[in-house]
Amino acid sequence: MKKALDGKVALVTGAGDGMGRAHALLLAERGARIVALDLDEGTAKKTADLIRTQGGTAIAAGCDIGDVGATREVIAHGEKEFGRIDILVNNAGHGQRSKFDEIDEASFDRMYAVHVKGSFFAAQAVVPGMKQRRYGKIINISSIWGMTGADVASHYCGAKAALLGLTKAWAKELAPWNIHVNAVAPGGVLSGGPLKFDSPEKLKEKIQRVPLQRFAEPIELSYAVAFLASPEADFVTGQVLSPNGGQTIV
Repeated sequence: MKKALDGKVALVTGAGDGMGRAHALLLAERGARIVALDLDEGTAKKTADLIRTQGGTAIAAGCDIGDVGATREVIAHGEKEFGRIDILVNNAGHGQRSKFDEIDEASFDRMYAVHVKGSFFAAQAVVPGMKQRRYGKIINISSIWGMTGADVASHYCGAKAALLGLTKAWAKELAPWNIHVNAVAPGGVLSGGPLKFDSPEKLKEKIQRVPLQRFAEPIELSYAVAFLASPEADFVTGQVLSPNGGQTIV
């Protein structure tokens, strides 16, 4: 039976664990060949191995997404290996829970290098091929903190908000080439920051404030990514999907 993403190639940044690994695995399950990119090449290889174990096709690369030259090399290698990149998932992230007056220049620069600079230049590298084929899907992973702000990590909130601005601008600029650009803005997810920064007691307290009384599993965000990557979303561009259990209702 034909799968929704048969014949497509997807590049997922930050694919070594958490949401990024879940995105890569689900896109592969639905037929896409995967380029798994992560700062830690070992975890990227683990994701690629898992994809191959389930019958999919994948390659892995280790790369600092904030290094534009290295990112371009990885993307060029992916295009050479698979002939194209149809789907880009800008998932690579960097978390830091710091108050405004604690954020130094190096921390600020790193936050924007990963979320904004990395996403910008990864997209810039894949777009020429997408324009040539008149087809592409770019999915930026933002956050509800990019929509609502928070009382901590203002540099993270600002970087995630910047991704929403890029999403809307690229959607308008790239539409003539049939390139769709959307964002997913997760609420609480049982991955990454919540598990790294919050104690079990703090996590329980946060969950109690979510109308659905739980945080998402990573795969539940991957379903949104897979929808936006699929032909079912061919009339969807410039939009923000926010699976958040009712945490942010606007």
